[in-house]
Amino acid sequence: MTKKLINPLLVIFSVLIIDQVVKLYIKTNFYLGEEVNVFGDWFRIHFTENYGMAFGLEFGGKTGKIFLTLFRIIAVGFIGWYILDLTKKNAHKLYIISWALILAGAFGNIIDSIFYGVAFGYDAWFHGRVVDMFYFPIIQTTIPESWPFWAGEDFEFFRPVFNIADAAISIGFVIILIGQKVFFKEEEKAETALPDAETSATEEPNVQA
Repeated sequence: MTKKLINPLLVIFSVLIIDQVVKLYIKTNFYLGEEVNVFGDWFRIHFTENYGMAFGLEFGGKTGKIFLTLFRIIAVGFIGWYILDLTKKNAHKLYIISWALILAGAFGNIIDSIFYGVAFGYDAWFHGRVVDMFYFPIIQTTIPESWPFWAGEDFEFFRPVFNIADAAISIGFVIILIGQKVFFKEEEKAETALPDAETSATEEPNVQA
């Protein structure tokens, strides 16, 4: 294992451990739907579970659940290969860490999907529900009747309940989005420098008689 992989691996294992510890604590100490206020009304621990994607979104019932889990496994494999490739090309460290966060988040939810149904005795393999708990209803209001759209409807921000894995995925993508100009510029430099280094290494030195 090269030294370049140490930091991404630390990030991946740290996120996975924290994510699973929090999920197992919530799963074993809260009843489904239980809610506890942490800071006023805007930050709550709310235990919920879902069959679908990040932030409680749903996708195609149980059949969709299997396809989603398989897709996640393939995606994690691809991201893992991509991280290895980035380390070989000396890509920007923060860019590699961003992908490590995304991989860890995806893998954290895969663990729930594959094992939790059997581990907690409520369903079969690959039918586990993802445990979510962080709820930030920072704004709760009713849209004025004078507005042209959604007049009189309740509005809440931020409505989705999420977990550490979801947060890791989101943070990873945000970092890539913000730093993409720097990251991709350095990646291009690394890709052009690599062939030059390989060519220099294979050239035979001129030996004068």
